[in-house]
Amino acid sequence: MTSGVATGHAISPDSGEHWAAEGAWQVAEGIHRIPLPLPMDALKAVNVYVVAGDDGLTLIDGGWSIPVARELLDKCLRSIGSGFGDIKRFLVTHVHRDHYTLATVLGHEYDAEVALGIEEKPALELLHRAAAGELDEGPFLAPLRTAGAAEIAELWAAGPPDLPEAVDWAFPDVWLEGDRSFEVGRRTLDAVHTPGHTPGHYVYADQVEGVLFSGDHVLPTITPSIGFTVPQTDQPLGQFMASLARVRQLPDLRILPAHGPVAPSTYKRVDELLAHHESRLDQCADSLRARGAVTSLVVAKDLGWTRHERAFGDLDVFSQGMAAMETMAHLELLVARGQATSEDHPDGLVFTAVD
Repeated sequence: MTSGVATGHAISPDSGEHWAAEGAWQVAEGIHRIPLPLPMDALKAVNVYVVAGDDGLTLIDGGWSIPVARELLDKCLRSIGSGFGDIKRFLVTHVHRDHYTLATVLGHEYDAEVALGIEEKPALELLHRAAAGELDEGPFLAPLRTAGAAEIAELWAAGPPDLPEAVDWAFPDVWLEGDRSFEVGRRTLDAVHTPGHTPGHYVYADQVEGVLFSGDHVLPTITPSIGFTVPQTDQPLGQFMASLARVRQLPDLRILPAHGPVAPSTYKRVDELLAHHESRLDQCADSLRARGAVTSLVVAKDLGWTRHERAFGDLDVFSQGMAAMETMAHLELLVARGQATSEDHPDGLVFTAVD
């Protein structure tokens, strides 16, 4: 599900330029958006938000710990009269490396507090085990096999190793549990737990300013991936949709997303995202009714992918794996709703429609 403008061509209203254009773009008084580059083709940048306070800066997310991102963050902070030493706190929306790794590296170098949802702790512990060489295989291979995608798992395993650096995955200083608030100068940032994209995802609402730092929970032009997280959790799509409903209970806020341009309305986008997933659930149910007892991979091949409704076979192998796992999240929700059943099988988890 996308908005009318593709992420790759979206202009952000705070800059008047492509949303990933270099700069420290003022979103509101005392709030700047700094897009930092990512080493991937699918997403060009991640937005890091700088919130000024009386005693220093609070950054929402930190970016991916690569030299070019660190250098650009330093340059952009200096352009608004600040530097790394002025950072008091990182409020990290979730544990994915394009949000967490530069935050934890800079946090420990400059004694800035790093906060992260406690439900991300199992993922960090798993990454520490991987960094120590304690895992027999990559953590995503078992979920791929469960989705019926054993051949894709083999291709992922045969790819270049992507072992984590322990310094990039240090534990945070503060674990967030439940909802709470942070005082940043004159502002109050309400931290709202929004599991789904990851178990410990948080968004931050400044209700007086009328903005939501939405991380990867509410993205204005694309849908967040669901099911692409380890260790696996129960009902990630159900959690995501429930979290969207929580955000819908807040006032209608301006979206300050991790990826893409600033957008005017959480209400509008949340409604679009919920409608998208209900449509995908219907498509998955139709596939099950037509095919009988099948794995998630088989259903994924019946669906269109990306805004262009690309065929599954036209996706690269990494995207195929993500598609299989996201389809499994949809099928698991159909089971929870009583519209399907599931059963273990040597080829993976097999789903059957309930008449």
